[in-house]
Amino acid sequence: MKSAYELAMERLDKDGPTVSLTDEQRAALAELDSVYQAKLAEKEIFLQDQIGKAIETGDMETIASLERQMTADRNNLAADLESKKEAVRSKK
Repeated sequence: MKSAYELAMERLDKDGPTVSLTDEQRAALAELDSVYQAKLAEKEIFLQDQIGKAIETGDMETIASLERQMTADRNNLAADLESKKEAVRSKK
């Protein structure tokens, strides 16, 4: 008789086999994470500064625009990061 753990692992294998990564792939993925975290931090610092200036002047339209830009930048960077990570994972 199989344990619940063994049954769960079988179901996971059916859904999608686990992918084992090489040390080089792990290092490349870690480097991508580091680079994209830095890019995101750079953009957020810049935009937060711009938002602060807009708050001082009371320009609500600019504040909203900058917040939308920050959200779009986060989404674009996340999508770009994920596509690059997928490329690294698919290399054998």
